[in-house]
Amino acid sequence: METAGYLPLALSAEDYLELLPARWQAVNSYGIKVNHRIYDCDELNGLRRVKSGIAERKNRWEVRHDPYGIRLLWLRDHHEGRWITVPWRLLSTTVTPFGELARDHEVRNLRERGGPVTEDAVAEAVGDLLERAGTGPEEAAPAKPVRRGRSRGPKVAARTRATAQPAWPRPGPPPQPLPPPQAADDGPETDEDADEPIADVVPLKVFDAREEAKKWW
Repeated sequence: METAGYLPLALSAEDYLELLPARWQAVNSYGIKVNHRIYDCDELNGLRRVKSGIAERKNRWEVRHDPYGIRLLWLRDHHEGRWITVPWRLLSTTVTPFGELARDHEVRNLRERGGPVTEDAVAEAVGDLLERAGTGPEEAAPAKPVRRGRSRGPKVAARTRATAQPAWPRPGPPPQPLPPPQAADDGPETDEDADEPIADVVPLKVFDAREEAKKWW
């Protein structure tokens, strides 16, 4: 460390999961239920209704979750020493990712309006919220909200316009490379230049890290 210092390394995928918030959940026959959302995959087949063996956690399983992206969960299978990525049941129907903040906002709106607070209703409400937020104030809002299962035309059109007309200036074409400099014409070589001695070539030593580490500076 005194001679060569240290080498910073990027976090691995497991390091990233270790830094996420943790919760302890039971693996039911239908999967894992978190905040009225159901997460399930085929890799949970051997763990359904099985106790984790961790008595201080009521035999539940360790689950890591991202509060800014609720489409996936990661369950730690400490018996096999692996992580299982568990997707949300409505992952294929929610094109735009969202977090717990948007979900809680629409849950409050549904309760105030007296509507059903179900998993599908919350996902549809959040999708409409993000669609209206992406459309912006310049476009007229539809008179009646379009249901996700009937038509996706407005969302596709809005995303196409956003991609074709970005709000930020795009960089222009790269500058053309400059022509290589030409050698200065100093005239024909004279006899004095021909008689001038050529400098000796001094080779450099190869750096040996092990030998340098033995030295004390």
